[in-house]
Amino acid sequence: MRILVLADIHGNWPALRAIVERERFDVCLCAGDLVDYLTDPAPCMKWFAENVQYAVRGNHDHAVAQRILPSSLHGFRKLAYITRPINWKALNTLQLKLLGRLPTTQQINVDGLSTYMVHATPKDSMDEYLGPDAEAWTKRMEGISANLAIVGHTHMPFVLDLGHMTILNPGSVGQPRDGNPDAAYAIIEDGKIELHRVSYPIDETLQQMRDVGIPAWAIDITATVLRTGGQVTKDEMLKYGPNDISEIETTIFAPLEPET
Repeated sequence: MRILVLADIHGNWPALRAIVERERFDVCLCAGDLVDYLTDPAPCMKWFAENVQYAVRGNHDHAVAQRILPSSLHGFRKLAYITRPINWKALNTLQLKLLGRLPTTQQINVDGLSTYMVHATPKDSMDEYLGPDAEAWTKRMEGISANLAIVGHTHMPFVLDLGHMTILNPGSVGQPRDGNPDAAYAIIEDGKIELHRVSYPIDETLQQMRDVGIPAWAIDITATVLRTGGQVTKDEMLKYGPNDISEIETTIFAPLEPET
């Protein structure tokens, strides 16, 4: 069996399309964050509904489904603040409900592998950032019986052998942050895990943002983030656009209140 493992798609349809056009697979697993940051979530959600067998809810899935705006413009939240209303507008009611109903964790068996899935960590399923730290992951996984744990959230791919368990983060499809701009994913076949990358047309992603009316400063941030593989500091983020929520008129994109 050939298993495709994805995470952190973030509404980047050209990136997701590049993966699925390249890979054959029997089962697909997704560690969350299908939406936000980028602005073409509808085809991502359609493909997800038709092709993903098991998935968990990410923090951005939750925020979009619940119509919650970021509380600040700190770091990457600036991008989420400006793109989230576009995601609300692009997704239909059923797609929003699907995001909100995804489980926060999953314990499954796929091809003989006892597998635990969570977007971030078992301690904090949506928000804790944890890289390839064997000691920390050993503590986090106490009490969880599985051969494999699939996680996301950090946008940094890694495979970590804990001895009794392997931690797999496939990296980010739509917004890598490890210095490599190519879309990241993993393949599991015959119990063997391989991390993969594939290039995609970043300019197409940026043009779609222009087409839906994202401000030029937000597209400039996105272009830098995508082309550098996320190598943008929080201080550099401050150089783009407003840094006060009151200065961003999100009402030009979509109403912030749920439709009645």
